[in-house]
Amino acid sequence: MYEPHQLQALTAAVAEGTFEAAARALHVTPSAISQRVRALETATGRVLLVRTKPVRATASGEVLLRLARQTALLSAETAAELGEADGPTTLAVAVSADALATWVLPALAPLADGTCFHLLREDESWTSELLRGGAAVAAITAEARPVAGCVVTPLGSMRYRPMASPGFVERWFPDGATAEALAHAPVVVFDRVDRLQHDWLRSRAGGDAQPPTHMVPSSADFARAVRLGLGWGMVMELQLDDAPGLPLVELVPGETVEVPLFWQQWRLRTPSLDRLAEAVTTAARAALSKR
Repeated sequence: MYEPHQLQALTAAVAEGTFEAAARALHVTPSAISQRVRALETATGRVLLVRTKPVRATASGEVLLRLARQTALLSAETAAELGEADGPTTLAVAVSADALATWVLPALAPLADGTCFHLLREDESWTSELLRGGAAVAAITAEARPVAGCVVTPLGSMRYRPMASPGFVERWFPDGATAEALAHAPVVVFDRVDRLQHDWLRSRAGGDAQPPTHMVPSSADFARAVRLGLGWGMVMELQLDDAPGLPLVELVPGETVEVPLFWQQWRLRTPSLDRLAEAVTTAARAALSKR
């Protein structure tokens, strides 16, 4: 129904950000990219791209973008099975920084000989948007409801504990993690969409607490910042033994926060996707909490 070169132009425009960059990637003129996208919009009767810089797909464009990338993946897999592939299959996977820093890379490593991975790092509450928009073929996400055209597999839960360095606890929590102390003690967050600390803080100190906040957008450096006493934070149980020379103390002994994770992927059966799903789910069973 849709011409392959039109779908390819749509994909390149979104991936590269401009028609000019898409033209360079496909070795055609910007006018050719514009004409192909316009022809696709005429065929669908819908606007598919918002012509901003960078260009972005509309809701209808995301549907066609997903089709374009699924078609490209199926073509690449077919070529590989026929021995006609130019190189390894490339899979774009959306994954959170915490999963990437702990259990995901060891799961992907055995597949690297025949597959190239484009890992799109995003908070687990947002990774499904990359899947929904067609940027990723699969995602580790906190969303249990399947994205349209995808299947879902529960993986388990990432478990976090509110932690701080001994010196930080001595200074800021001499009488324990009281509501008053939590309202003033500095806290470490990953980025602006990281709600783990503030959701737990709200449950302990109420919604009005606005303590000083450090932002450290790296999973390993986040844990190190907490260990070095910049503030308290939710540290993954999988990272608690990473730096024995920099001990941590629980703010509330035995307190944990569970973040359920799910594997969502396109509803396609291809060898590379099947291997990827098996590797990720097997690793998750070994690494994640089952509660």
